[in-house]
Amino acid sequence: MADNAIRLHQLRQKILADRQVFNNINHVSITTIRRILGKHSITMKQLYRVPFERNSDRVKGLRAEYVRRILAMDGAAQPHEFIFIDEAGFDLSKTRRRGRNVIGQRAIVHVPGQRGGNITLCAAISLRGLLHHHAKLGPYNSQHILTFLDALHNIVVQNRPDQPRFVVIWDNVSFLRAALVQAWFTNHNQFEVVYLPPYSPFLNPIEEFFSAWRWCVYDRQPHARMPLLQAMEQACGDIQVTAIHGWFRHARGYFSRCLAGEDIPCDVDEVLWPDPNRRRDP
Repeated sequence: MADNAIRLHQLRQKILADRQVFNNINHVSITTIRRILGKHSITMKQLYRVPFERNSDRVKGLRAEYVRRILAMDGAAQPHEFIFIDEAGFDLSKTRRRGRNVIGQRAIVHVPGQRGGNITLCAAISLRGLLHHHAKLGPYNSQHILTFLDALHNIVVQNRPDQPRFVVIWDNVSFLRAALVQAWFTNHNQFEVVYLPPYSPFLNPIEEFFSAWRWCVYDRQPHARMPLLQAMEQACGDIQVTAIHGWFRHARGYFSRCLAGEDIPCDVDEVLWPDPNRRRDP
């Protein structure tokens, strides 16, 4: 449908006003319209807000530029290791929205009566797996990300002859462009930074890492069985390297479409894995 937000009474008005397609229809009820829509598998759905710029020429150009840069690194003489970094807050009051109970009784789940401080996890993943993660109370800022980068540097840099060049890929948010962060990359020549294009979460495999990680945390019922921070730490260990390989492969599956300047529909953000068999390598 061209207008996913149209109401039934508005649709009725359009039908009666259209004398070309519906020239012999002078009356139609809302019930009839609802029945016909259902017959054609058109039902009420939650509306998703999609920014106007999501598939603008500017954004599509930035996507193509990003893909070309990554592919150029793939073909370089020196190997490159791509490290995706992002942070995600955890909402303890969030639970599964659907459950089961006998007919006539509500499905109930107990949650904390008061929300505590927000805990943010910052994580770095590559094809080697989860390289580093750190949780803290409250949001991240430039100083926190510098501390995270220092720890990551100590983990991955081994000064061996065949050491790759490390490419940090992250969102284009303001505190990641701070002068201190830029200076860190200048002073650590084994690293370089690449910014993801806007409105392109499908190019970022760490988005799927956090999606899987959150449900691993919820499954531990941190509000009832263990401290939240402990559940967050343990859930990181649940993420398999094979799953991360699949998320990298899935993100690269969009490269050809980005180079072709195609529009990427919003549903890829909500249904990142239409085929569960593609989550892992064979």
